[in-house]
This record gives sequence, C-alpha cells and structure tokens, in this order.
Amino acid sequence: MTHRIAVFASGSGSNAEQLIRHFKEQAADVGEVALIVCNKPDAYVLERAKKWNVPFLLIDRELLYERTDELIAMLKQHEIDFIVLAGFLWLIPPALIEPYPQRIVNIHPALLPRYGGKGMYGMHVHRAVIANREKESGITIHYVNEHYDEGQHIFQARLPIAEGTTPEQLAEQIHALEHRHYPQVVEALLRRLPAAHA
Repeated sequence: MTHRIAVFASGSGSNAEQLIRHFKEQAADVGEVALIVCNKPDAYVLERAKKWNVPFLLIDRELLYERTDELIAMLKQHEIDFIVLAGFLWLIPPALIEPYPQRIVNIHPALLPRYGGKGMYGMHVHRAVIANREKESGITIHYVNEHYDEGQHIFQARLPIAEGTTPEQLAEQIHALEHRHYPQVVEALLRRLPAAHA
C-alpha cells in the first residue's frame, strides 16, 4: 500500500501543489497527498486543494496545541503516516511529533543553520540574506523537532547570488529550487520507510 501524506500549509501553497502533482503523476506507487491541513481560512492553498480534489482540514491554535489528541485522531481517520510542512508557520508541538517520529519534514528557504528560527520565513529570510551581501543561498529540507528549524538536516541545495539580485528575485529562484527538489526528496524518504498499511 502507498503512504498517505498530510501537507501542512499556511499560505499560497505552491509547494503543496507541486507535491500533489508529483505523487499523482510521477510517484503514485509510493504515496499520495491525502490531506491538506491549514491554519488560515483565506489561504490560497485551499483553492489548490479543491482544484486537485484533495480533502482539507482547517485548524486553529487550540486544536494544534491544546487538543492535539483530537488532531491526531483526525489524521489517523485519514490514515496519514507522513507529514510534510510546506510554508506552515506555527511550531509543531511535541505531542504531534511523538506519534510521527522521523515522519515530519519541513523545507526552509535558506542554508540552515543560518537564517533560521522564529520569524525567519519567506521574504524575511530573503531580505536578510541580501542585506548581509551573502554570495549564496539555498534550501534546507530537515526533520521537524520541537524547535524552529533545528531538526536533523536531510538535504540542502545551493545557488549563487548574482550581484544586484533583489530579495524578490531571490525568492523566485529559491521557489524554483523548492519545487524542483522537495517532491523528489519526500519521495526518496517514503521509499525508505516500511509499507504504510501492510
């Protein structure tokens, strides 16, 4: 049986859509995005979920942090066995990490451990990188632990920053890196896991 993935997202959801497409079109034998979990009712990722006929779950802080058992039960109802964070901005609590050991991954738009931590996401990262005149940036895919951006690294991809690059241009280049690598890395991780519903 294939692995069933929940993608947690807070915003536009371009990475979520890349993951949905990848597992539908190229790796259906390995897994499928079976659920989108979102903490913002107006996030565009919900439109992407509807377009691909993927069920979605809207959550609030209370469900994530105080009624985590209920959230876990909902994930179990959907037979979720792997969680992918794709622009999800809330810290994952230990109570959710515990039933998914080494089965929650995140992508960060910089070369961790630099430019990570609370508040370092999206354009905040790219502006800081450009302001510090860095010569390169990239992405880091890592396991999730109870601290922002501190879990064990799985994969990094680097890109040189040309003179005069704006934060907006860097953001586009980083997005392209994310879209190219995140689905492949998740697929590789799933291929190494035991069968989901054997």
